[in-house]
Amino acid sequence: MTQAALTHPPAAQATAGPAPAPAPAPRGLLRRAADHSGWLGPIGIAIFAGLLRFWHLGYPNAFVFDETYYPKDAWSLLQQGYEGTWPDHANTDILAVPQTVPLGAAPEFIAHPPLGKWVMTIGEQLFGLHPFGWRFMTALLGTVTVLMLARIGRRLFGSTLIGCTAALLMSVDGLQLVMSRVGLLDGIQMFFVLASFGALLIDRDHVRARLALAAGAAGAADAGDDGDTVRLGLRPWRIAAGVLIGAACAVKWNGAPILAAFGVLTVLWDQSGRRGAGARHPWRSMLRRDAVPAFLAMVGSAVVVYVGSWSGWLASGSNGEGGYDRHWADGRAGLSPDHVLGIPLPQVPMSWVPAALRSLWHYHSQMYDFNTGLSTPHTYQSNPFAWLVDGRPVSMYWEQIPTGTRGCTSSGGCAAQILGLGTPFLWWAACFALVYLLWRWFFRRDWRSGAVLCAVAGIYLPWFQYQERTIFSFYMVVLVPFLCLAVAQMLGAILGPAGCSPERRRYGAIGAGLIVLAIVGCFAFFYPLYTAQVIPMSSWQDRMWFTSWI
Repeated sequence: MTQAALTHPPAAQATAGPAPAPAPAPRGLLRRAADHSGWLGPIGIAIFAGLLRFWHLGYPNAFVFDETYYPKDAWSLLQQGYEGTWPDHANTDILAVPQTVPLGAAPEFIAHPPLGKWVMTIGEQLFGLHPFGWRFMTALLGTVTVLMLARIGRRLFGSTLIGCTAALLMSVDGLQLVMSRVGLLDGIQMFFVLASFGALLIDRDHVRARLALAAGAAGAADAGDDGDTVRLGLRPWRIAAGVLIGAACAVKWNGAPILAAFGVLTVLWDQSGRRGAGARHPWRSMLRRDAVPAFLAMVGSAVVVYVGSWSGWLASGSNGEGGYDRHWADGRAGLSPDHVLGIPLPQVPMSWVPAALRSLWHYHSQMYDFNTGLSTPHTYQSNPFAWLVDGRPVSMYWEQIPTGTRGCTSSGGCAAQILGLGTPFLWWAACFALVYLLWRWFFRRDWRSGAVLCAVAGIYLPWFQYQERTIFSFYMVVLVPFLCLAVAQMLGAILGPAGCSPERRRYGAIGAGLIVLAIVGCFAFFYPLYTAQVIPMSSWQDRMWFTSWI
């Protein structure tokens, strides 16, 4: 048949059968935008967040707070595979023009696993060892986290509006903005924790679909799999969740209790899914068929990722040098360390374990002792009870500027500060939102509220056992996405449920809108303190609402 016959059929063929339907009219721009709102809204908010996070990212040209540690450790990993030593004048040399990098080959004891610093090396490899380079990846991941939160909120609540509201709230949170603009580890950990939560949500949806199919087939045929017997097979999204939460542990150890919380969450979802699919013994079926695979997928994947993050340290011993304690086990007849993670161990032969792993084990016992025993007083340390209400934010950078310099025209002088302060109206609203979620979970058995609360518990509650340790409120940046989800859920309730009267929806929209506008306005008011803008001392004092913020 010719091409003409394919494109222009004969008249007899064209008239046979019913007349073809008319071509649909082109759809309008607004309709197409509505069809893609699940991505357009989140991307638009992420672009807004990215502008805030990347704008003048290299300013201030200084080592901000703990940037005196992690960017230099990252550069050392990039050059040597392990953390080396730096002289006292290293910061000055690195910021000088021309720059000198006085990195030493001798190993340095470090208190945190290396993955967060390996992530930081990407920016340093691309842009060099200067503030923009070591802040690049935290800004990028902080921006991507906003996009992820919009999609996660959409999946969790079945609403693009609620998902985008949560993302908008996080884009204007002061603590998340600050931690996205400094070279510290906690913003990197936040990314991995939220990504793991999102992977578990996708896994839940896939499992529910599989259970629904099994229940439907069993009901139609009165045979085959049901909620008790169906095998869920390979679950790649749960493995991905384990990989991601393992990465969070490989950034900082406080990812471990979050791993435990997420592990409990996924098996509880399995139990409820089997019950919904008609299982007569959902708990027994979950324990028999899901608990062990969940442990292997989550904990097993996390362990592999965690040990893999130490590959640079493990490989560093081949050339005779090596990271701190890399050769501790050499010539020790295979004896174990006397304790690990604070637990005394019998001195038994362990020569069957490679020396490098025994050295790593010993190193971890020292890291545990350091991290749990750190009690040196610090001006900005705080108690976890004060974190949710912004009781004691951390001043990460401070500079007093005399009149007539750097554009300061105020007779009283000026100040430039970076204050790790969560947007107050957002965090205070989150306190009410968490109470609302507790009510929803306990009295309404709302699984969405339970999921957010589980994450909050895994992130926040473990810190209460370390009240004597030197700890800081900026650790709570990992919690920010879940606080924003809680506030967005509460705002959705204020807006009104589906099917409510137009008048109820109108008043609800006014109320929810006013809360969002108040949070955005509060963020704008404190924005100079998040980005070290030069402001008059009187303006700085106006923003010190409480003496504990000074």
